[in-house]
Amino acid sequence: MRIAVVGASGRSGRALARLARLRSHTVAAVVRDRGRLNGLEAEEVFESRTWDSGFLASAFAGADAVAFCVGPVPGGSRTVQQDLIAPTLDAMHACGVRRLSAISASGGVVDGDDPLNRFVAKPILARVLRDSNADMAAMEDRIRAGGLDWTILRPPKLTDRPGSGRYRSRRDGNVRWGYTISRADLAHALLDALEDRSAIGQTISVAG
Repeated sequence: MRIAVVGASGRSGRALARLARLRSHTVAAVVRDRGRLNGLEAEEVFESRTWDSGFLASAFAGADAVAFCVGPVPGGSRTVQQDLIAPTLDAMHACGVRRLSAISASGGVVDGDDPLNRFVAKPILARVLRDSNADMAAMEDRIRAGGLDWTILRPPKLTDRPGSGRYRSRRDGNVRWGYTISRADLAHALLDALEDRSAIGQTISVAG
């Protein structure tokens, strides 16, 4: 597949792009600053400070799938994910690219959680993560209404530990007793979802 990785210079995006190339996929890296790729090799790099639908359409042309790896950053916009998924969806429609996999998070959801997460950890964190949880929920709503072949991945806390190549997943709620996942293993989950037709239209929780 030719995969356009939106946010390829972020830690999750770099992990995904590296793994995609190891699996013999072609990567089109969409970044604001190619200097932040940190040595990542990609067949194509599309760089712009402004990600409007026109720029994204040029990056998506000829792609088989788009991986949306944009996440909140300290001091950044509180609505970054919903703001950037909108032109991403528009560009995909313009190019005729239907397959989308996007990284969200499980922090704002309690369905399927174990008692520790449901009644202790998440109520404590809810106020701190209020803005990012709301942004991710709005992004998910836009994806579901976008008329594409989408998959949403909901990981718990992300770490930079080396990947194991293994992860747990669940489609009807969060992974119980799953508190972290490495970005490397999240990359495995995202690529697996892109390659799995049964994942279309699914929100999948993953954890290490």
